[in-house]
Amino acid sequence: WTSKEIIPYMDLVLEAFGPKRIMFGSDWPVCLVAGDYAQVKRLVTDFITNLSSSEQTKIMGTNAIEFYNLK
Repeated sequence: WTSKEIIPYMDLVLEAFGPKRIMFGSDWPVCLVAGDYAQVKRLVTDFITNLSSSEQTKIMGTNAIEFYNLK
């Protein structure tokens, strides 16, 4: 896949669920078919760059910490 192919799906998920109900994840090691882990993470961080820092933090970690009760 390419970022051009993935972005429309990411737009749809963000619109449908909002940043409070999304968490970062990967399909490691399947993502190696299209790129390494850093590329996958960069795709997400680039995509969420226009969100507030609080929303970015939620997507990249806080939502998972709260959902899985990791505190």
